[in-house]
Amino acid sequence: MSADAIRKDIVGKVRRVVVKLGSYVLTTASWSLDRKVFTDVTDSIAALRATGIEFVVVSSGAVASGMGRLGLKERPRVLQQEQAAAAVGQISLMAYWEKMLSRHGMHAAQILLTHGDVRDRKRFLNARHTLSSVLEFGAVPIINENDTVTVDEIKFGDNDYLSSLVTNLAQADLLIILTDIDGVYDCDPRTNADAKLLPLIKTVDESIEELVFGSKSKISRGGMATKIKAAKTAALFGVPTIIANGKRAGTLQDIFAAKQVGTLILPEKNKITSRKHWIAFTLKPHGIICVDDGAKTAMMDKGRSLLPSGIVSVKGDFGPDEAISCCDKDGVEFARGLVKYGSGDIDKIKGLKTDQIEEVLGHFAEPEIIHRDDMVILG
Repeated sequence: MSADAIRKDIVGKVRRVVVKLGSYVLTTASWSLDRKVFTDVTDSIAALRATGIEFVVVSSGAVASGMGRLGLKERPRVLQQEQAAAAVGQISLMAYWEKMLSRHGMHAAQILLTHGDVRDRKRFLNARHTLSSVLEFGAVPIINENDTVTVDEIKFGDNDYLSSLVTNLAQADLLIILTDIDGVYDCDPRTNADAKLLPLIKTVDESIEELVFGSKSKISRGGMATKIKAAKTAALFGVPTIIANGKRAGTLQDIFAAKQVGTLILPEKNKITSRKHWIAFTLKPHGIICVDDGAKTAMMDKGRSLLPSGIVSVKGDFGPDEAISCCDKDGVEFARGLVKYGSGDIDKIKGLKTDQIEEVLGHFAEPEIIHRDDMVILG
């Protein structure tokens, strides 16, 4: 199938899309909200909603807008000052979304998230139900990280990563990341005039990751590297990604007209379930379990659970049902999962057979340390 046919097939099946817009896309050089971009995006959303497509927006711009209103020249380095800028900017950001959407009889629905809101499975599912209800009412969810209260422990890190998690939360069919360049190039187009746009990436492998470059923006936390990482995360959930230029008028409508706009990154053929995607990418590992070669082979190639006999060492302090990383003898992470025992107990029974667990611990919860249903193999 040709690249044109692939793109047409993908966009023709989309019924719900997550659109992420970065700070540089939504603001002007003076860090005020860019009316032209908001007009174009909301006009496109209105036109495409009429064809039956639902939109979930992940919007950056709160800190940048706050910087403009407060007269700051660069992003604050002190957390509390950054949070203050976000608090000031979030009001104007949401007011602008509401103003521009209301021209088409639509309403904006503000949803502010921290990592703590989605790492708990019940809260994750509650957020999913809320999001579904917002869409049923015909409003447009505008999602952003709650920068006014987040600290390192509950930060997503950047809105590219957040948007990839929202594809799972929203059960979307496509992720569109709008940035300030046309897509993914074979080298940095800002420094190389011969850079060529890559219209199609079939899989995000090491050769693609080597191409990306980080941004030194004074406003944005992201860069092409974070966008590729987000696309890779979405791909494992079976969701394709298009990275395109949000400053260019008509980009959204051109994408759904199956025009060759931006870079299309295809999903993985063997996608993982929503719950396993949540385990692998939404949860933050609380520790590390190192295993021997036999256990690694059994887990990766045979789909087996992790038993205590294959464990070599335990690092970190964690309790039962928390997420951990599984590493091989070289320290390379190859899986993540939810443990049945805490780190202290695992350290006591590592290397032992299952029938020795109760004798050593004085109690017996499960025969496995990580059941295969609670485990995700990475890569």
